Amino acid sequence: MIFLNTGTKTVQNVLKKYFSFKNETLSLEPLAEFLETVKKANFADVLRFLKDHPDYTENFRYYIHNIFAGRPFNLSLTEANILSENAFFPEFKKRILNTLLPPVENEKTVWYMIDNISLRPKKDLKYLHNLPENELDELLKMLEASDFIIKPEVKKEMLFAVSILSWRVTGMAMEVEVVRMAPEYRNFDNPFIALQNELEVLAEALENDPGLQLHSKDDRYKQIKIYIHQCLEFVNIAFKNSSKYGISGKINQSLLKIRQQIQRIYEIVKLLVINNEEDVLIKSKQLIFNVLSYKSHKNNISELINDSTRLISHLITNHTAETGTHYITSTRKEYMEMFYKASGGGIIVGALCILKMLYGYIPGSDFSHAFLYSMNYAMGFIMIYLMGFTLATKQPAMTAATMTKVLAEEENSKRNNTEFAHLVSKLFRSQFIAFVGNVLLSFPIALAIIYGLDVFFSQNLAVEKSDKLLKDLDPFESKAILHASIAGFYLFISGIISGNIGNNSVFYQIPERIAKNLSIRKLFGAGFAKSLSGYYARNWPGIVSNFWFGIFLGATAPVGLFLGLDLDIRHITFAAGNFAIGLYGKDFSVDSYTFWISFVTVFLIGFFNFLVSFGLSMFLAFRSRKLNFGQVSEIYKEIFRYFFRNPLKFFLPIRSRLDKKADNLMSNTLPTKSEGH
Repeated sequence: MIFLNTGTKTVQNVLKKYFSFKNETLSLEPLAEFLETVKKANFADVLRFLKDHPDYTENFRYYIHNIFAGRPFNLSLTEANILSENAFFPEFKKRILNTLLPPVENEKTVWYMIDNISLRPKKDLKYLHNLPENELDELLKMLEASDFIIKPEVKKEMLFAVSILSWRVTGMAMEVEVVRMAPEYRNFDNPFIALQNELEVLAEALENDPGLQLHSKDDRYKQIKIYIHQCLEFVNIAFKNSSKYGISGKINQSLLKIRQQIQRIYEIVKLLVINNEEDVLIKSKQLIFNVLSYKSHKNNISELINDSTRLISHLITNHTAETGTHYITSTRKEYMEMFYKASGGGIIVGALCILKMLYGYIPGSDFSHAFLYSMNYAMGFIMIYLMGFTLATKQPAMTAATMTKVLAEEENSKRNNTEFAHLVSKLFRSQFIAFVGNVLLSFPIALAIIYGLDVFFSQNLAVEKSDKLLKDLDPFESKAILHASIAGFYLFISGIISGNIGNNSVFYQIPERIAKNLSIRKLFGAGFAKSLSGYYARNWPGIVSNFWFGIFLGATAPVGLFLGLDLDIRHITFAAGNFAIGLYGKDFSVDSYTFWISFVTVFLIGFFNFLVSFGLSMFLAFRSRKLNFGQVSEIYKEIFRYFFRNPLKFFLPIRSRLDKKADNLMSNTLPTKSEGH
């Protein structure tokens, strides 16, 4: 005696309810109810019941064929899981709307059927994949659906879908901006047109001979494969050239859409290739799985974001990686040069601290103070940048991309992890000496200027501000850590801006336009135009990013005050200058707790500036290069092991036998450029 579980009995009741007679209905309710209950049943028992009751099987088969008859499924192949818009935000909004309020579809299509018989297509697809293959094959044979892939009407529908995709992809590939991304193909026959022509020939042959069957040795199939490969190579070259020519969001989206459509064409054509009798069932089953898979991803928002932003983030980190090479010192001479540059940055920041304090005394609205503070920071940072000085916390956002770019090459070539760990030690000590240079100079410069103002005006201008400045350096009395993290986030954003401006400059050929601008050449001469072009290419991304970094820092506190939120920023170099002003305002008469907590907090602020900006930049760089965090865990372990073996190398320029190898590791993966710091 066979004991059936509750789920199996429920399936039997559904079969008896709807298929004990020849059901002529076109309603999808019987199929939806059957699929919902069968997932809770023992599938082998359901098959056994169908075999033991051929009348139910016959009626169920009749119903299935009846509801599918005359329903086209080309939409499921041409639309599902393929970008429908040529820009990110319209596609993003469309997918959100479709998720919240599904669109009204034509009821006489397979697309509509899938939407209405399954509310959880991903789970249903997983269920089908987990079924024993022989049992699923047996069900398809019972329903006489094991050979539908060779039916003329099915092949015609698939070729119609392929034709639609090829027409669309050819039109997109012919756009001027897309063609510009792959100039290598200008002197060759266009593969998209060739693919379209070959597919039209195949469709015409099938129309003349409905029984026509492709096989893997068929010349038509071989030719289609060659053209598909060339089309994908076109897209790959276009993406690769984005580092050289830059890229816009629209072109990025167009290339993604072209690649999706070409891959879909190949997936459909492969299903039409039948080499032996076994392939008929395999390909029939695969078409079902493909359609369900496409539909289950049709409104996937995370995939859209990942695909659409990965290349842009790669270009941003590529730009900052090249700049980041200038922040890694190798020799003692470079180490000291970094100290001098950081000292120069510290001098300017010390002066900025005093200016900000003085701006605070100017009566005005929150907006006016936001403007003054922002311009103070922005102009100061631009000065630091153009004078070749260094702001230590600008390094993490740049060097994170550099290290990740090397990591990507490291993973591919399987170089010794110890060499990479040594490279990390050089990066760390470069940032350490930059911190030291910034702090050592900003403190005495701020102190010297406030003392000079005191002598000149016979008034200690720091008295009124000293209590607040010292309180802001107490993490227990203020939100210093949160505010330091906010500054770290802004450092990360400024790196994004720099990379994005660099990419846009290349894409829109701004330097070339300046060099060849007739008005500039006529007024100032060709030499001036060329010099201006070079200056723009080298410095404009840095100028814009530093300007906006200053705006972010200066506007945060007034905006927070306007919103009633305790928002502000803390930056290690400014914290050191404010510490000097606070001490001077108190005539250096502070208790030991206040002095030491402020002293420690200055470096704590620096740590969180570094941690947030470096961490976010590393995350972006890892994501842009598709590096798996688990794959580099061994490298991180090696870095810690190297630190415990050689701690001084992380702080001092101690020579090592690995110096040359580490330099080669970086120089082989990163192009050198003469860029501003």
